[in-house]
Amino acid sequence: MAVLLEDIVKSIELWLKLLKKPEPFVDPNLDPVLLVPGIAGSILKAVDEKGKEERVWVRIFGSDREFCTKLWSRFDPKSGKSVSLDEKTNIVVPQDRDGLYAIDVLDPDMIIGRDGVNYFHDMIMEMTKWGYQEGKTLFGFGYDFRQSNRFRETLEQFAEKLELMFTAAGGKKINIITHSMGGLLVKCFMSLHSDLFERYVKSWIAIAAPFQGAPGYVTSSFLNGMSFVEGWQQNFFVSKWHMHQLLIECPSLYELMASLDFSWDHVPLLQFWKENIDVDGNSSVLLESYPPVEAVSVITQALSINKIEHDGVDIPLPFNLEILKWSNETKKILSCAKVPPGVKFYNIYGTNLDTPHSVCYGSEDAPITDIHEIPLLLANYICVDGDGTVPMESAKADGLDAVARVGVPGEHRGILCDRHVFRIVKHWLKADHDPFYNPINDYVILPTSFEIETHQEKGLQVTSLKEEWEILTADDAEMDNTFADSRPMVGSIAVSHTGDDRSPSEAAQATVTIHPQSEGKQHIELNAVSVSASA
Repeated sequence: MAVLLEDIVKSIELWLKLLKKPEPFVDPNLDPVLLVPGIAGSILKAVDEKGKEERVWVRIFGSDREFCTKLWSRFDPKSGKSVSLDEKTNIVVPQDRDGLYAIDVLDPDMIIGRDGVNYFHDMIMEMTKWGYQEGKTLFGFGYDFRQSNRFRETLEQFAEKLELMFTAAGGKKINIITHSMGGLLVKCFMSLHSDLFERYVKSWIAIAAPFQGAPGYVTSSFLNGMSFVEGWQQNFFVSKWHMHQLLIECPSLYELMASLDFSWDHVPLLQFWKENIDVDGNSSVLLESYPPVEAVSVITQALSINKIEHDGVDIPLPFNLEILKWSNETKKILSCAKVPPGVKFYNIYGTNLDTPHSVCYGSEDAPITDIHEIPLLLANYICVDGDGTVPMESAKADGLDAVARVGVPGEHRGILCDRHVFRIVKHWLKADHDPFYNPINDYVILPTSFEIETHQEKGLQVTSLKEEWEILTADDAEMDNTFADSRPMVGSIAVSHTGDDRSPSEAAQATVTIHPQSEGKQHIELNAVSVSASA
């Protein structure tokens, strides 16, 4: 169809949908939904002894100082909790907007570059268009992502959230949507509390979950740190190295290491080019490769002298083998999880992006002479297919009885804004409606006829189009009084485009006829023609 003609048709269709002033649409028949983010996906606030709150994650300005002071922590193997070094600080997740505030825009104060700190924002906006209502059918669950995915306090809070939602929705079961590590948290809960999961949950949709780990991402995070935002915002954000010092004591990150009992298509490796000098002083360079089990000793050696300064005191911060032991127990719990009867599980995973899998340091021309150099070097990656963070084979291998698994081309966090994902989620939630139904104004726009014809005439391409609709409503009084006249109303529109080197000249004209309403029906006709220079 000619470009201008297509624009006219779209404009008429949009006009038909706006016969009345739109109002927020709430569908009371929808089942409640709970959104659960992944690592670093919740706003965290520090509360002091006097009850004063200050946001420490995420914040752009002053982030490094507050981050190191309030969020740096040490792991307590007795409780399984990462405890802030500042003993006067308690880390909490804000519960505003029924939990959605903490997982929506992670730095609400930021105006420029806000997309970099959006999390579930686009999905929340999209779901409200489907008829979901905050606090009634749409909720969020933020949590202290430093902690283990089986941390008792977090799972207790999750159980309380499910019960609260179940009650608020009048006994309707809940649909859970998780992103990334949030999938491991929910899987832990399902494994340890299957009775509660079966009682409260209707379905679970996991998006980009690292079910078997994110090997390349995690290995380089342990050795070099990670950046949460890209581009110019990094200049104002938590430094990569300060983030590294937090992650060393986070059980959650250890639980994202490569699963040891998974049959990888290609085993993820930690590699480095090492220079060896024999007794005669001759030098040779070898590429040393370590699979996941053996890589632990390399990481341990590389971080053996790692330390931080806190409150004027140097604190050793090596790779924590106590946390590794804890995380291995978590993985056993994850491997035992089963979807309870009556609960439906769906899996969406990202594809088509180079995703770090194996990590290599140094080069044949610039080998490593001291293993302690590794944290100061840039990592080189051997990539596989995935979402840029989680390999596809890890995200697919949920080990559960799934109703469906769907791969969507997209980036790890960007996939939460993907229109294809929205359509899939909407379908699985059964939030679809008649495509011709306008729930705001309570009428149906029903196409009844469509004809299009194109021919060449004197070097010009002529396209003619005729389209008709009927607007159906239960009561004549519901339609706008504009259409109450007994005579047809006729309007016209004309548009043109002057050609250039890239596109030909084109002109289009359309006539819209609105017939009088009769027996709850309103007939609309569109007749249009466009003329363009032949290509």
